[in-house]
Amino acid sequence: MNRIFFGGLLTLLAAVALGQSDYAQVVKVNGNFDDIKDSLVLAIERQGLVINSTSHVGSMLERTGRDIGNDKRIYQNAEVIEFCSAKVSRAVMETDPKAIVLCPYSISIYTLPGKAETVFLAYRKFPIDASVKHAADLVEGIVEDAIR
Repeated sequence: MNRIFFGGLLTLLAAVALGQSDYAQVVKVNGNFDDIKDSLVLAIERQGLVINSTSHVGSMLERTGRDIGNDKRIYQNAEVIEFCSAKVSRAVMETDPKAIVLCPYSISIYTLPGKAETVFLAYRKFPIDASVKHAADLVEGIVEDAIR
């Protein structure tokens, strides 16, 4: 069991290290989009949270791309799941009212054309600031739970 845990942890750390940018943290996992999405939804619900909305970004981009004469496919599947935690948000915003821009929290899940077996989970990078640590820990914990 420890070997499985540490192997999974190393995989997660490698994926996180590879998926860094100025604005997004990306975790890559092998699997099926629908299965990983179900795991993500369950991980959010296990925190006692309710999903506010699911945006179907991939289908929207495909539809609007045709409308503007650009039919390049960006995603095979792409959705953004939004949720909030009254407890975490209140704690964060009591410390720094500007942190309202971080809410609602969201995690994107997507696959790329021709690579359906590789699923990406992406979320907003939080500033390195103690005032928003609760929010960062919540979102990171949900992603970790979803890919276990």
